[in-house]
Amino acid sequence: MESSELFWESSIEELEAGYKVLDDEYVCLTCGMSFKKGVIFGNPNEILMEAEMAMKEHISRDHVSPFHSILMLDRKYTGLSEQQQTMMEFFYEGLDDKEISKKLNLSQSTVRNHRFRLKEKARQAKIFLVLHEMMECSINKEDRIVDVHRNATMIDERYVVTENERAERLAKFFSESGELIRFPKKQKDKVIVLREIAGAFEPGLKYSEEEVNNKLKKFYDDYVLLRRYLIEYGLIERKPDGSSYWLVF
Repeated sequence: MESSELFWESSIEELEAGYKVLDDEYVCLTCGMSFKKGVIFGNPNEILMEAEMAMKEHISRDHVSPFHSILMLDRKYTGLSEQQQTMMEFFYEGLDDKEISKKLNLSQSTVRNHRFRLKEKARQAKIFLVLHEMMECSINKEDRIVDVHRNATMIDERYVVTENERAERLAKFFSESGELIRFPKKQKDKVIVLREIAGAFEPGLKYSEEEVNNKLKKFYDDYVLLRRYLIEYGLIERKPDGSSYWLVF
């Protein structure tokens, strides 16, 4: 399963927890870090803990909380304005209307109206989710739209791809041995091809530039081109000095 699918197919309970339990490991839904069951882990304070506790400690230390990780997603995913994000963070922290009104220089009635509108938004989202799930069940698998990866730089028609269309494009651009025959010119084809190549990288692992190049060489001679586009399309990130690269989860 692709990293983006792992996030989007997680249940509400799993998203609230911030991690997903697979066969033999716990996987962080924010960064892809995994902790194998049956292994004892240590933290910076030299405290030993089992895998699930290590996952919870990782989320608290590196991501603050699952709430904050999800709240900070781009607006195209949350549908929240900047002010709504701020309000939700204050509500999550347990501040009352009076405290929030002072912080934001708003009337208490305005803060209460925000609470009400967010509640209405949640109700609408719940109904929409039910309708969408029922609709998806009636659609043939090959006609379903492929999920957009979380760090997509610009969501437009390039990402309107069905499962059937994806399979056809992959067969067109990759040989039977898995090598890229040619790099596509069309933007939609680039997205499909790059997502397939990104699947060669493991979520949660850091790679040196040499390791990235070696993986990409297996697909295409111009590995520099592939590396540049993987970063440009938000599939891979790297440190400014290029010392490490990682798959965007």
